[in-house]
Amino acid sequence: MKRQSVSRAVWMAMAVVAAGVALPGAAAPAGTIRLAVDAGEAPRKIFHAHLTIPARPGPLELYYPKWIPGEHGPTGPITDLAGLRLSAAGKPIAWRRDDVDMYALHCEVPAGASEVEVSLDLLSPATIAGFSSGASATAELTLLSWNQVLLYPAGSPADEISYAARLRLPAGWKYATALPVERETAAGIEFAPVSLTTLVDSPVLAGVHLRTIPLAEAPRAEIDLAADSAAALGMPADLAGHYRQLAVEAAALFGAHHYRSYRFLLTLSDHVAHFGLEHHESSDDRVDERSLLDDDRRRLMLTLLPHEYVHSWNGKYRRPAGLATPDFQVPMKGELLWIYEGLTEYLGDLLTARSSLWTPEQYRENLAEVAALLDTHPGRTWRPLVDTTVAAQLLYAARPDWQAWRRGVDFYDEGELIWLEADTIVREQSQGAKSLDDFCRLFHGGESGPPKVATYTLDDVVAALDKVSPHDWRGFFRARLDEVSQHPPMGGIERGGWKLVYSEVMPERIKSREEVREVVDLSFSLGMVVAKGNGEIRDVVPGLPAARAGVGPGMRLVAVNGRHWSKDVLRDAVKASPKEPIELLVENSEYYKSYPLDYHGGERFPHLERVAARPDLLSKILQPLAPPAK
Repeated sequence: MKRQSVSRAVWMAMAVVAAGVALPGAAAPAGTIRLAVDAGEAPRKIFHAHLTIPARPGPLELYYPKWIPGEHGPTGPITDLAGLRLSAAGKPIAWRRDDVDMYALHCEVPAGASEVEVSLDLLSPATIAGFSSGASATAELTLLSWNQVLLYPAGSPADEISYAARLRLPAGWKYATALPVERETAAGIEFAPVSLTTLVDSPVLAGVHLRTIPLAEAPRAEIDLAADSAAALGMPADLAGHYRQLAVEAAALFGAHHYRSYRFLLTLSDHVAHFGLEHHESSDDRVDERSLLDDDRRRLMLTLLPHEYVHSWNGKYRRPAGLATPDFQVPMKGELLWIYEGLTEYLGDLLTARSSLWTPEQYRENLAEVAALLDTHPGRTWRPLVDTTVAAQLLYAARPDWQAWRRGVDFYDEGELIWLEADTIVREQSQGAKSLDDFCRLFHGGESGPPKVATYTLDDVVAALDKVSPHDWRGFFRARLDEVSQHPPMGGIERGGWKLVYSEVMPERIKSREEVREVVDLSFSLGMVVAKGNGEIRDVVPGLPAARAGVGPGMRLVAVNGRHWSKDVLRDAVKASPKEPIELLVENSEYYKSYPLDYHGGERFPHLERVAARPDLLSKILQPLAPPAK
């Protein structure tokens, strides 16, 4: 990469390095902001915070964190901030919101004052949609994201602003966090002073029912589980063993670690938002309450922890320069999210298979579905993949209906196909001597140690790949990112010795998703998804039979071939479609209409089929790198 002189502000945006943590027992440094959070009313979904901010007389601008790392957008829940009051020397201070940046507040510090006192409440939502700003508290547990309960002064990078935090929990609640603890007192848990960057990067999981499952000793890795019931913490012994193997396989893949210890903060509840959010030394992972007990729910969550774990290396340590901003107000640029998220999707799925959380067959079934969905979605004929990365901050919040035409955050799944193809090219060119594993060790490995950020550009990625296996990598990536086409990149599957086919056999993962989400998924036959309860048509795929006939999202299925609809009635009609017609009676805004469908293909689900004429590179890719964990 050509080096050039840059200003300090640009350098900070390109090379954010986590600030050191104060030693336990040390007093808060001068200039440190003191933050006290009272989560005693977390079951009521309200948090109280008090900050003491060192300040000088004169104008003061305070920010509420806006661009949240890992969420790739301006998702800070500013509308849930309430009860804001500022004071100095015991007297109230008036504040005013900026009329352009809604996350900026202005005030005047009076003469003689050396600090500003701030009190505020966070109104945690009850709705489960969204990421960390969605529901995060129940009667039995909470996940506290520090960025939601603080303000910070403008003018300094987040790495250079120090916070000493204290947290009070409801009586009897236990907690887990990567944030270093200084002491526990009657007033609450006192954490060692850290930078604002580290504080925001270190959420706290707390609850009545909390269990820790050790995974590795040096460095320590563990799963900390909090649930709405004690029974939900019952992780099967074999599953715990696979997660221990996950830690071993990740170490073998990357060859180094960039954390002092690592914690999966796993929330098991039906009443919080469900997602995964990466941090350097932990991850915020939220799933259904019975995900460890119910086969279908467990099947759907297996890739979550591997994906977030990979992010400690790819996303937190190695980070695109456009996503490494100096504070939480500077907009992020997501053009390289196909690396940040796409490569993580690829490696996370590989680790899921290599640690035996998936069998090779389950890996292939998932890959087949990924490829088939992208292959049937026509949005890629007008919108290049790179635009889904640039517009990620919009697409994460887009409605689910019409996604096949609009496109969503396809850089996850299509990114996975791109990196699989890259892996097979390296293996082919080197005759099996090299693989993408070598790239990961070169690019994400390095020297083990505490969290830090090493930024990169596409030039850096291309250069590292060329060291592993020379190729026109820039041309390879740009063609797949910039061009529109009818079909997704299938080269990895084909070079891997397999091909995409369809049959009437429903994969277990699709079956589980139907049960958990209570839908009938006909994405690959009629091209629609129907809610089991009320028959609402959740979505249709343009170009497939339902959409061609005129059916659209939001309509409601009433009858199939003259009979009141049910899952079995609808599936029976699809099975009989090679010989019998299908006609749907649909309600649309209180109007009823029949739609005959031109479909005669029967049940249709994607699978991968072995191509004997090609080497089975895919099976080689799935081979574990390490012996079984003890």
